[in-house]
This record gives sequence, structure tokens and C-alpha cells, in this order.
Amino acid sequence: MKITPLDIQHKVLDTQWRGYHKTQVDQFLEEIAESVEELTRENLVLKEKLSAKDDELAQLKRGESTLTSTLISTQSFVDQLKRGAQRDADLVVKEAELKAEEILSQSRAELVEMRRTISGLRQQRALVLDRLRSTLSSFHRLVEVEEQPDPVLDSSYPEEEEEESQDLEGPQLNIEPASHREAG
Repeated sequence: MKITPLDIQHKVLDTQWRGYHKTQVDQFLEEIAESVEELTRENLVLKEKLSAKDDELAQLKRGESTLTSTLISTQSFVDQLKRGAQRDADLVVKEAELKAEEILSQSRAELVEMRRTISGLRQQRALVLDRLRSTLSSFHRLVEVEEQPDPVLDSSYPEEEEEESQDLEGPQLNIEPASHREAG
């Protein structure tokens, strides 16, 4: 059973023939009632504070739970972003490698084609040089043949030679380079 300060104040004790001093007992009971009343008020204040602290603790726990959940979802999101960024980076690197390989392959093919072209041009140059040498050799032999005295012409009469030389000289042809004739 719970005793309240009012219970203490209204409590009447039976007196006996040689009992306690009534005023002292009443005064003591009054002091006890005041102390219990004060303790009851303090207890109520403490209960209210405890209730407020319990509410605050519950709110903090909810906040902590929310923060923990947010942190976990944020970490999951960051991990997902990292994986996505890594996949994208790997894809970009792979595409760059493929593009580089394609460019390298094209360059090699172009190099082979250029070497073939250069080889063909060298062959054409060698052929042209051989033809030029052959032509020059033919002209050289022709000049040598023309420079040799002709026995048929040398056995002719001197009079005929003069006529022939005049006929050969015939009308004098002015053989000059084309640029001099055009300029003159």
C-alpha cells in the first residue's frame, strides 16, 4: 500500500497511558508529511524528465536508424556509381583499344600498299632508265655510223662533191633554239 503525504497528515494514532508526547509525534508526522510531499514532487519531476529523456532517446534512435539507413543506401548508391563508372571506363578503354587496333591495321595495309606502289615505281623507273639507255645507245651508234666516212661518197669526183656540198648547203637554214627565234 502506498502512503501519501495526506495519509500521514490525517493519521490519528491511539494514545496510551504512558505513550509518546502528542505534540512531538504530531510535529514529527508533519515533518515526515512535508518530506514525503517534497519527495513525491521531486519524483514526479524526475518521472517527467525521464519520460522526456525516453522520448528524446526514442527520437534519437529513430534518427540514428534513419541515418544508418541513409548511410547504407548512400554507400550502396556510391558503390553502384563506382561500378557503373568502372564499366563505362572499361568500355571506353576497350573501344579505344579497338579503334587503335583498327587504325593500326589500316596503317599497316596502307604501308603495304605504299611499298607496292614504291616497288612498282622503282620498276617503272628502272624500265624507263633501261629504255633511255637503249635509246641513247642507239643514238650514239647512229652518230658513230654517221661520223664514219662513206666509201661510196668518198669515191666520187671532186666536182660532184662541190655541187653536192652546195646542194647540201642549199638554202641556208637558220637553226637556232626556239626561244631565240620567237624572241627575235
